[in-house]
Amino acid sequence: MTTTTKRSDGRQADEIRPVKITRGFTKYAEGSVLIEMGETKVICNASVEEKVPSFLRDKGKGWVTAEYGMLPRSTHDRMAREANRGKQGGRTLEIQRLVGRALRAVTDMTALGERTVWIDCDVIQADGGTRTAAITGSFIALADAMTKLKEKQLIKRRPLNDYLAAISIGKIGNDILIDLAYDEDSVADVDMNLVMTGQGQLVEVQGTAEGAPFDKKDLDAFLSTGWLGIERLITIQKELLGPLA
Repeated sequence: MTTTTKRSDGRQADEIRPVKITRGFTKYAEGSVLIEMGETKVICNASVEEKVPSFLRDKGKGWVTAEYGMLPRSTHDRMAREANRGKQGGRTLEIQRLVGRALRAVTDMTALGERTVWIDCDVIQADGGTRTAAITGSFIALADAMTKLKEKQLIKRRPLNDYLAAISIGKIGNDILIDLAYDEDSVADVDMNLVMTGQGQLVEVQGTAEGAPFDKKDLDAFLSTGWLGIERLITIQKELLGPLA
């Protein structure tokens, strides 16, 4: 794809950053992944709890939920811990709800049984795309946690209906770019986050005109270009996880 915008890391417009995924990153969680997309690094831990929220009690269904946070020096300047401020910020709440919604979209809650999988996403270094990296990494951690349950014969199969990944997309001038680093995200005229399944179905689309409104043809281009990046991430997931059953 030809662009007039020169990317600081030399990538093409439709090229994602180098991806590195380390499974079993922490010792105790049922599923644990460190996902690195360029300079963005997120730890995703999946923990299994043998109970469900009160609204699901005795209904024969499980639950998947997420929490998200950024460590104090994950950004250029030190941030105060949200615990010290006494409450979570709006951005934190929005992202952790997004991660939970996305994962529930591909999870068979009945097959999971009456248990909860907690997903903890901790950003240790942020350079754009932390929420999308969190979703992509959390899916692998969730799948690994399901494998542990299957090995213990607590479930018959991994209750996942499809793979799941996410990518950021932006428009700078006339150019549409995917997987934006911070220096690109901070100047984008349009900023979008796209979550899709392995079959190419949409789970969530978050798009905002930061600088100027955009039209339908731009939206179509965002979706088709974003899918190219998500396909690459799904391929990595398939290589790591194999069939989901």
